[in-house]
Amino acid sequence: MRSKLTGVGVALVTPFTPELTIDFPALKQLVENTIEGGVDYLVVNGTTAEASTLSPEEKKKVLNFVVEVNAERLPIVYGIGANNTQHVLDLIEETDFTHISAILTVSPYYNKPSQEGIYAHYCKVADASPVPVMLYNVPGRTGSNICSATTLRLAQHPNIFAIKEASGDLQQCMEIVREKPEDFMLISGDDLLTVPMISIGTEGVISVLANAYPKKFSSMIHDALEGNFAAASEHLKDFLPVNDYLYVESNPVGIKEVLRQMGVCGGDVRLPLLAASEELQQNIAETYPIANQKVIV
Repeated sequence: MRSKLTGVGVALVTPFTPELTIDFPALKQLVENTIEGGVDYLVVNGTTAEASTLSPEEKKKVLNFVVEVNAERLPIVYGIGANNTQHVLDLIEETDFTHISAILTVSPYYNKPSQEGIYAHYCKVADASPVPVMLYNVPGRTGSNICSATTLRLAQHPNIFAIKEASGDLQQCMEIVREKPEDFMLISGDDLLTVPMISIGTEGVISVLANAYPKKFSSMIHDALEGNFAAASEHLKDFLPVNDYLYVESNPVGIKEVLRQMGVCGGDVRLPLLAASEELQQNIAETYPIANQKVIV
C-alpha cells in the first residue's frame, strides 16, 4: 500500500451545474487534468467533494464515474465516514470495492467521543472493511482530536495502514513518526505544512490545491520526498498567496472559485455553503498569477 499511496492524492471536488446537479463533463475534465498533472492517486467523496450534501445515490454515481474515467490508471481512495459507527458499517456493506484501493474514514464528528470511543469505532470499521483503512484526523471539523497515543494503538490493527493528519500539530505528528510501525503511513492533510512534515517522516499529502495545480504541486511534493527541499520550498512560496483564500469562506468554496476562473468547472456549491463572494472572487483574481492561470500548472 505504501508504494501505491505515497506522494500526492487529490481530494477531488464535485463540480455542480448552476442547478446544483452533478456536472459530470466538468468532473471528467478535472480527473483528466489531475492525472495528466502527475498526481499519484485520487480521493473520491471526501470533505472537499461536499460529500455531506451528496445523497447515497449521488455518491455511488460519482464513484462509478471516476472509476470509469480513471480506467485503472491511478489508485482510488474512497471516503466513507459518519458519526454513527453502525452507519459506517452499513455503508461498507453496501459499497462495491472492486476498484477501490483503500477507504478514508473521518473520526466521528459532533459526538466528541472519548479516545477509547474513537479507538473502538475504528476497530469496528477496520474489522468490517474489505480494503485497508486510512484514519482521518481533522479536529477543526470533528470537534475532537485523535491523540498520538490512540493513533499508535490503531496502527497495530492489521487493516489500518495510515492516518491523514490535519490537526496542524507538528509535535503530534513527530510523536506518531517516532513510535509508529515501519509500514504505517503518516499522510499530511494540510497542503502548506506538507513539505516540513515530509522532513520529519510524512510520506505525502491528500491535497486541495492539487485540484487546480496538479503539476506544480506534485513537483513540490516529489522534490521534498527526494530530499530536494530547496526546490520544494521555492514551489511552496508560490502557493502561499492563494492558499489562505481557499478557506476563508470554507472548503471547497475557494478551490471551486479558482477552478471557475481557470475554466475547469463552475463555482457552485450546495447549501449551507455559498459560492464565493464578490470580494473573494476579486481577491483570488488579483492574487499572484498562479491563481488565475488558464492552463494546468
